[in-house]
Amino acid sequence: MKPKMFLLLLSLYIVNCTLYISHATTRYVSKTGSSTPPYTSWETAADSIQNAINIAEVGDTIYVANGVYKEQVIMIPGLSLIGAGMDSCVIDTRELVTTSSFRAVQVADSCLFQGFYVIVYQNSDMGRSIYGLGNCSIIQNRVINGISGITAGTNGIVYKNISTGNRIGIYVTSSNAIVRCNNIYHNYPEGIGISISASNYSYTPLIDSNYIETNEIGIRGIDQLGGARPIIANNTIVMRHGQWGISLYVSDSAKVYNNLIYAESGVEGIRINGVPYIDLQNNYVTGNLGTGIVIGPAPNVAKHNVVTGTNTGIAKYSTEPNPLIQYNNVWNTNTINYSNFTPDSTNLSVDPMIVNDDTTQGELDFHLQKYSPLIDAGDPNMKDKDSSRIDIGLYGGLYGEVYNYQDLAPRPPRNLIAVYDSAMITVKWNRNTEADFSEYKLFRDTVAEFTADSTTLVLSLTDTAYSHLTPPDVETYYYKLIAVDNQGNESKVSEEIAVKITSVNDDPITISDYRLYQNYPNPFNPSTTIGYRLKESGYVKLYVYDIKGEQIAVLVNQYQAGGYYEVEFNSSGIRNQVSGISDLSSGVYIYQLMVKSDNNIPVFSDIKKFVIVK
Repeated sequence: MKPKMFLLLLSLYIVNCTLYISHATTRYVSKTGSSTPPYTSWETAADSIQNAINIAEVGDTIYVANGVYKEQVIMIPGLSLIGAGMDSCVIDTRELVTTSSFRAVQVADSCLFQGFYVIVYQNSDMGRSIYGLGNCSIIQNRVINGISGITAGTNGIVYKNISTGNRIGIYVTSSNAIVRCNNIYHNYPEGIGISISASNYSYTPLIDSNYIETNEIGIRGIDQLGGARPIIANNTIVMRHGQWGISLYVSDSAKVYNNLIYAESGVEGIRINGVPYIDLQNNYVTGNLGTGIVIGPAPNVAKHNVVTGTNTGIAKYSTEPNPLIQYNNVWNTNTINYSNFTPDSTNLSVDPMIVNDDTTQGELDFHLQKYSPLIDAGDPNMKDKDSSRIDIGLYGGLYGEVYNYQDLAPRPPRNLIAVYDSAMITVKWNRNTEADFSEYKLFRDTVAEFTADSTTLVLSLTDTAYSHLTPPDVETYYYKLIAVDNQGNESKVSEEIAVKITSVNDDPITISDYRLYQNYPNPFNPSTTIGYRLKESGYVKLYVYDIKGEQIAVLVNQYQAGGYYEVEFNSSGIRNQVSGISDLSSGVYIYQLMVKSDNNIPVFSDIKKFVIVK
């Protein structure tokens, strides 16, 4: 279902609820109200939500003012119950819960429940937050600390809610519900973000465009436990820690399209176990996972998916007949790209060339670049939304989107090293993997932090190494690189590596220690790049402070392997970071790098200044 059509149907449904009968009444609830009906104005408002419901009739609308209401709410069919907002209109049942089956809010058939913050219990061991029945709409609420956050009605709508700390974020059981654009932050061990189950296969719930973040052992993002024929599309699952991103067990058919699974720590991205007729298309799985996609035997289908950075890419689950695995791309895995089956020639292992796959370089962006080898590389009998041949990747197919492919510069050359042998210095680096890569430009000078321009250019080359004799009159050489693509776009300048020549008889020393580089450009407006090198792996913190020493932003706060890194700092939009400050003014600021070893011992710290000019 298209978003515009969904919003139209939702609007019509809300209107129908409020006009259910011709004599609908508007009622009010306030913390300063009374227990005397009829509650038909703010001046005569009820002091209790349930008091207003008890005298209401089908088709009534009840508005609830800000405040904390310590009561259980049981709605009658055909009501619209609208709170002042999930930030300040609170239903708190922590003192009322006595059983696991307790329902803080029960939303009856043909009801609208909107704009509340529902606190069920002290933790996730007791009580259910919002329990929907029939054809109800649960919209723009926040729920916390229950066995289940929201239970969808049989034909209900669950839209733009926030669930935090519930054992099950959203429960879809024997339901054709539309569950769309909800945010679920899940930190209950062995819990589930969205749970789908049914007694038979007559239910087809739509799970669309939700954001789920997991942060405990055993958590599953979206879990189909049995029955139903769900469509699971366009969801984003961020696994800070967890078990499976999406798992399906029992269904005679299901569609899993265009989902993004990004894992900092997890077991499997998508797991299909014992489920026939599952169609996996255009999903993107990346990060620290044992396996990206595990799929059961035929007649399951996996097409147009991308897996990057996992231990194993795509694996067949059993020794039974092979599923149809075609037109996928697995790239940069730690052990094996395709496991337990022999991939055909339609399955690729190439750099997907997405816009940004580096968390240190700003927000991740999985749109394909203009010259990505995944464009028009899918099944020739299938189409994208723009009617061209289907792309491999997150935004391909009829559940994807039409967008312009950006022609971006290559990534900067990485991992520069220098080797000395028989009076010869050889500089080496990792090869760029972009499909449109053309050549490198190598720069050299005798001064640290030199400018890479025509005066320091040594040569252009396509190889990943350059050698020259050690000169007699030079103490230190410094090297930098730029990568160039076929269109002439040049990358940012690489890290700088130095080779110090101690004497005629001594071997040169490659300067490759911990180092914090000066940002570039400097001064800048609004963004700049900060580079640093780690001699060994360790826990890294990179902070920005103002001249008074007050913290402005945390750019890096994580464990990293040894090597060279770059981080972009943007002086606009700092409100989204630590301090709450927005759009930094002109002036001098400080950035600091601190590194601790694997034994939690400080091994390096350095501070530099940069200047913002507006």
